Amino acid sequence: MPYTVRFFVILLAANALATPAAAQNEAPRDEFAECEDSSSHASLRATQCALFETPLDHGAPDAGTIELFVRKFPAEGRAKGQIWLVAGGPGESGASFYPFVDTLRAAAPGFDLLIPDHRGTGFSTRLCPKEEGVASEAGSSLAGSEWGTCFGFLNTKAERTMAFTISNAARDLELLMSRLDTDGHKYVYGVSYGTQLVLRLLSLGAQPGIDGVIFDSLVPLESNSQLDLSHRSAVTDRVGREVLRGCDARPECDQYFPDGAEQAVHRLLDREDIEVVVNGNLRYQLSALLDFPETREMLPNVIAGLQANDAAWLEFAIDRLGVLGSVLGPYPQSVSSIPLVSLISRSENNARPELTAEVVEREQEAFLFASPLPSLLLAGGIPTYQRDANFGVLPATLPRSIVLQGTLDPKTPYHGAEEHVAKLKAVGNIELVPVERAPHFILMTAPDELKRSVRDFIGKDCGLETPEGDRLTVEACRK
Repeated sequence: MPYTVRFFVILLAANALATPAAAQNEAPRDEFAECEDSSSHASLRATQCALFETPLDHGAPDAGTIELFVRKFPAEGRAKGQIWLVAGGPGESGASFYPFVDTLRAAAPGFDLLIPDHRGTGFSTRLCPKEEGVASEAGSSLAGSEWGTCFGFLNTKAERTMAFTISNAARDLELLMSRLDTDGHKYVYGVSYGTQLVLRLLSLGAQPGIDGVIFDSLVPLESNSQLDLSHRSAVTDRVGREVLRGCDARPECDQYFPDGAEQAVHRLLDREDIEVVVNGNLRYQLSALLDFPETREMLPNVIAGLQANDAAWLEFAIDRLGVLGSVLGPYPQSVSSIPLVSLISRSENNARPELTAEVVEREQEAFLFASPLPSLLLAGGIPTYQRDANFGVLPATLPRSIVLQGTLDPKTPYHGAEEHVAKLKAVGNIELVPVERAPHFILMTAPDELKRSVRDFIGKDCGLETPEGDRLTVEACRK
C-alpha cells in the first residue's frame, strides 16, 4: 500500500483487518437464499443473499452490465417493512453495518434490514475484479504488483472506470428498491458518503416508495466549495481546537498547559525534531485521535507526554484506534476499495482539481490538526469523470427525514449539516438532531442516541413504542 503513515492506514482501511476468504461469496441471482457464509460469523446467522444485474451505465444500456450484492437480515415473524442501509466511503461495503445489526434491530424492531454493497465495493462488481477479488493475493485489498495491474486495467478500460459514478450508483439503488418492494413501510438510512448517495437518488426524482430517510453524519452541500474534501484539514482543525478548548476549561489541564492546550501544540509543532519523536506527521496523528470519544479524551495525556519527549501515550492512543476500528473488519468484503475512493473523491468531491502538493503543505502550516485527504486528491493514477447535471441539485421533494449529527464531527462538520438542512427544509419535512460532542458515524460512536432517535422517528408511522411510552398500532405501519 503506498500510504506510509501508520495511523492513516488504520483509519482509511481499519476494516482491512479481515483475513482473505478462499473464494468470493456465491449468491444466487435475482432471488434471496441463505448466504453461504451465514455460519462464518455470529452476526451473519440466518442472513439471506442475492446478486442482481444492473446496467454498467444507466445512461447507456448497451454498455454492458455489472452485479450488485445484497444481504438481508430478515425480521423475526412478519416484517413491518424494510430499512435500506447505505454505507459510507466512498469505497465501503455494506459489511460496515454488520457489527451493528443488534443496535439497528433495537432501533427498528420488526423490520427487514437490506444492505447492498454499492457498485465497486464488497461482493458487488469491483473496479478491478481480479485484483480486488477476495480470492486474490491479499483478498479485497491491493498488495504488491496488484497496484500496478489494477491501475493499468482502470486506464485501459477508461470508459468502464468512468461509469462508476455517484449517479449510476444512485440508479442502482432505485433498481434494487423497486425490484425488492414489499407491502410494508420503507425507510432508508445513509451514513456519511451514503447520505450523499441517498440525496443523489432523491435528486434524480427516484423515490421508490420511500416513507422516511435517516441521515447519519450528513455531508455538506455539494455546492459548498469550502467544505469539500480538499478543505478537510480546515474542518478537522476547527473540531480539534474546540476539543483543546474543552481541556482548557478543566482545572487539571492547567498544570500541564498553563498557556492553554492550543499553545502547547503550537510549541510542539515548532520543534524541528518532532517528526522524529512521533515517527510521522504530528498534525495527522492528532487529527486521527478525534474520530472516537475514547481516543479524543487521550489528547491531553498525548500532548503532555510529547512535551516531555515521551511518545508512549501517542503510541497507546494509535493502538487503541486500531482496536476500535477492528470491529468493522471480520468479514472478507470489509476492505474499502481504494480505487473507488480515489475515483469518486477526485471526480466529484474535490472543488480544487488544480490543487498541488505545495499548496497542501502550505495550508497545513496554519493548522494544529490536519487530514491526509487533500494530498490524496492530487492528480494522477486513474481516469476521472466529469460531474453530471445532477451535481449540486437538491431533490424536488424530500420524504420525512431526520439528521443525526455529532457536534464534534471532524469529517462532516456540524455547521455544514446546519446549512444543508436549512436548504432541504424548503423541499420537505426534515429535522436536525444534534448529538452533543459526538464525532462521526453516530451508529458506531453514539448508539444509544441513534436507537432513541430512530425509534421515535419510525414509531410515528410504525407502531413502535416512543420514548414517551405511547405505542401506535402495528396496523399504522402497513400500507
